[in-house]
Amino acid sequence: MGDTASELAALREQLRAWGRAYYQEDQPTVPDAEYDAAMQRLLDIEQAHPELVTADSPSQRVGAAPLEKFEQVEHRVPMLSLDNAFSAEDFEDFDQRIRDRLDGAAVSYWAEPKLDGIAVSLRYEKGQLIQAATRGDGSTGEDITANVRTIESVPLRLSGTGFPDELEIRGEVFMPRSGFEGLNAQARARGEKVFVNPRNAAAGSLRQLDPKVTARRPLEFTAYSTGYVDGGELPGTQSEVMTQLAEWGVPVSQYAAVLENSAACEAYYQDLAAQRDGLPFDIDGIVYKANAIAQQRELGFVSRAPRWAIARKFPAQEQTTRLLAVEFQVGRTGAITPVARLEPVFVGGVTVSNATLHNADEVERLDVRIGDTVIVRRAGDVIPQIVGVVSERRPESTEPVRFPDHCPACGSEIERVEGEAVQRCVGGLGCPAQQMAGLRHFVSRKAMDIDGLGDKLIEQLVDRRFLSDLADIYTLDKTQWLRLDRMGEKSVDKLLAALEASKSTTLAKFIYALGIREVGEATARQLAEHFGNLDALIHADSEALEAVPDVGPVVAAHIRHFFHESRNISTIRRLLEQGIHWPEATTSATGPLEGQTWVVTGKLETMSRDEAEAQLRALGARTAGSVSKKTTTLVAGPGAGSKLKKAQTLDIPVIDEATLLEQLQRWH
Repeated sequence: MGDTASELAALREQLRAWGRAYYQEDQPTVPDAEYDAAMQRLLDIEQAHPELVTADSPSQRVGAAPLEKFEQVEHRVPMLSLDNAFSAEDFEDFDQRIRDRLDGAAVSYWAEPKLDGIAVSLRYEKGQLIQAATRGDGSTGEDITANVRTIESVPLRLSGTGFPDELEIRGEVFMPRSGFEGLNAQARARGEKVFVNPRNAAAGSLRQLDPKVTARRPLEFTAYSTGYVDGGELPGTQSEVMTQLAEWGVPVSQYAAVLENSAACEAYYQDLAAQRDGLPFDIDGIVYKANAIAQQRELGFVSRAPRWAIARKFPAQEQTTRLLAVEFQVGRTGAITPVARLEPVFVGGVTVSNATLHNADEVERLDVRIGDTVIVRRAGDVIPQIVGVVSERRPESTEPVRFPDHCPACGSEIERVEGEAVQRCVGGLGCPAQQMAGLRHFVSRKAMDIDGLGDKLIEQLVDRRFLSDLADIYTLDKTQWLRLDRMGEKSVDKLLAALEASKSTTLAKFIYALGIREVGEATARQLAEHFGNLDALIHADSEALEAVPDVGPVVAAHIRHFFHESRNISTIRRLLEQGIHWPEATTSATGPLEGQTWVVTGKLETMSRDEAEAQLRALGARTAGSVSKKTTTLVAGPGAGSKLKKAQTLDIPVIDEATLLEQLQRWH
């Protein structure tokens, strides 16, 4: 029993410290998954030894005590936390417990995404917002009324009629991903501390003493329930309550659903998990609630959570592991990027052993050292990155990260241009690393699309010094290809055919394949459409380049620099001599959209964005990759973020996919 009591004491102290950092200081020191695991261990021990449960145990609390700098608000109905389910089996157990307590009665569930933000309570009197508060410790929260009033999605007055005299609405304040990325980009540009994740950013923004600071932050609100109600009644199911809130002008989740059984709940979980990476905001799971309010009342509560609800968690997007070493990679533009080598860790659904550290500024900001325990974040297909250091676990034997003075690939000097965070090798195409990365880009599917010329072959070509520049891939004869490992007659014949086929391309693809800094597919297409031929582009001055949609002073400077480099012009000349060609420019397509500029963003269901843009161009429109004052219309699918906000700010018409399809059918 002594060992158990000691473990309990250590767990409680650790959870209290993590809780203070998370709830009160808005500076989490460990990922949620580690906190959840420790809390689950505490709950398991206390369940096995109820005589050891104490009133001040973290298991008996919801969050943390409110900060003294804010006025305190006592919740008339406690704001509780939720128990977690980490597997389908955990949810089945929850479902069975509910049915047992209800004597086998049928149970349907209200399901909605679990937003990763900060829980708040909004109190309305006769439809007018009177007070807003954080959850705090569940019984007492912080008065954040002035700050919440700055959030545009929070109605200051309810719409319509029929609402109770006094109504408490509960929900989540969160920061969309696009807003979070923009906020951190601004912080980095000013040399300020960046936020670890959107939840941390939302909490820090909401608990500012100056509401003007909160007003500048991109916060949003979505309701998930109600609390205290007086002078009126609400409908009898969770789904009807949420529908009613929406009619009163309160934002509710568009992804929510009523599900009739546990199988439907599992299907919903899998479906939303598949959409997770494309959503415009972070979610860390699904919340399931018994839909009937009468059943909720019958099921009741335990000390810190309702019996009628549970959070089914997604795989954690953040985990801790140890930083073993830092190596430096050279990109196709010469950028020197520090890459962290990690003890393998399962995060975001995959095992991760490498992560990016971005640049020297990021290494300094994080104060990361080799040997540290670090927090690794991986969301969707985003490259894993180190977002924090668990400083309390730093051993004495750690070593600082030292950046090289010379390029690790070719030994050339490294320069850092004023105003840029990235350090670059000045070796150009004479640097094997830049040559290798440039060739990978050149042969990729969206560039020259040379099937069969993969990384292993490219590495051999560079390592054996078969190439002096990109054009040499077209001059190698069959004998030379056969000298490479694992290249037989059939493989070489197939590759030679692919090389020959790639010579017939488009001007836009060729421009993109050249790998000019910050010239992506959309910009390459705009350049091709605007100038019509390569020679005009090569000789264009800055003023002419900046007349192209999507091209500003920075991109124009990159293009000018590229075409002023004699080695690049030599490579282009040799490529053309090998027979690379494209159709002569023709007069731009005419049609009902001639003279208009359209932008497509978000995910479309019936076609890809490329297909949608191609149809618009066929009708005479220009398509751009970013929204500006020149934009005529924005097509916004699910997941539209910063482009949608900018269009709304500029009063640019926005249509959805269904409207686009109707208009395309009419125009054709």
